[in-house]
Amino acid sequence: MTTGCLTVLIALAAVLSLVVSWLWYRHWHDGNVNSERRERALAAILEQAQARADETDRALETSGTTDVDTLTRVIWQHSKAPVVTYDATYREFTATAASSAQYDAETMLPGGGSIQVTRCFVFTYTQHPGQTWTSKVSERDDAACRPSTQIGNRVRLALTRISGMYTEDLTPEGVQHVLNPTRRRSFDVKNVVHEGDTVIVSVLVSSSDARIDQCYRFSRPESGAVGQETATAVPAPSC
Repeated sequence: MTTGCLTVLIALAAVLSLVVSWLWYRHWHDGNVNSERRERALAAILEQAQARADETDRALETSGTTDVDTLTRVIWQHSKAPVVTYDATYREFTATAASSAQYDAETMLPGGGSIQVTRCFVFTYTQHPGQTWTSKVSERDDAACRPSTQIGNRVRLALTRISGMYTEDLTPEGVQHVLNPTRRRSFDVKNVVHEGDTVIVSVLVSSSDARIDQCYRFSRPESGAVGQETATAVPAPSC
């Protein structure tokens, strides 16, 4: 082997070593950065969940009511939970909701960017006679929030469909057909009431496995324009 060839081989080996070292460093650096950003995102989710629980506590305290229907709406408005249940034995409300946050991931290759992390929370609100409201935030695995997320998605779908209905079709049979054309057990229309210029539709919304149900009351103007998002929805303890 000539001196020239040996020099070239040594130079190539040096370049390859530099490339390997750089790739290892980038992998180590990006992994550390992404781990730190993920932990910050998860900490922010937990902080937001606790803040929502505290805000709901204050709202319940200032509501000045013991009406379960009203308290359910208060909890839903502040906890952002699609499913809110009440246990009369323990005088306890439970709200289940998933919370998400995003962080920008470091990567050497194209296709990186924002990554979403999600955590599942169960909020418990209790008031004993003569005492203030207290709350507890518990983190659960993702499976615990899956039915709640499905119900939330179905409520948004129902809002769109009810908003798009003609007034003359706003009957129990008409709404049932629009919400559940495939006859799957996702929506069960319990009642349709016309009160003045408003139509109120009570619907039991179910998760895919029918393990979780939540009653929702959909309201829209009697003469709402077809195709406009005119309907609103709030959860109720029962239909």
